[in-house]
Amino acid sequence: MSGSKPSDIALLAELFAAGGWKDLRVETPGLSVHLSTDSSSPALGAAKAAHVVPVAAAPVAAAPAGPSVIAAAPAASAAPEAAGTNWVEVRAPNLGTFYRSPKPGAAPFVEIGQAVTAETELCLLEVMKLFTSVKAGVSGTIRKVCVEDGVLVDGGQVLFLVEAD
Repeated sequence: MSGSKPSDIALLAELFAAGGWKDLRVETPGLSVHLSTDSSSPALGAAKAAHVVPVAAAPVAAAPAGPSVIAAAPAASAAPEAAGTNWVEVRAPNLGTFYRSPKPGAAPFVEIGQAVTAETELCLLEVMKLFTSVKAGVSGTIRKVCVEDGVLVDGGQVLFLVEAD
């Protein structure tokens, strides 16, 4: 995290909160971050505590963007019930930017109506230059793409609906 920007640290704090982690320590030359939900966690020295205070304040500034992403999730979750009983929701494993294709201008990994196996790669989620491949997890047919390309999604948000075989 050398040369870290406040937005990088804010995103790290957001991932910590969304991931349900109990403790996170990141140490690089010139920066030390410790996030913990455990009140019995060892106290930080005064010099290190100064770095933690801005990190805790940063997600508050980013909070207005969160509700718009979360508000989209319930509508997508209701779709499988209306569409069919054998539809499976493929959810985001973590917070990140949703990409339907491996690179800009390339064909999407999958299209609506395409048959997939449990190992078929459906999309990528990117967080701080780290890409996570999301696989179908079930054999079937893609019935709906629930998220627009390039949109920030929350962990657990529905990305695709797959009609299971």
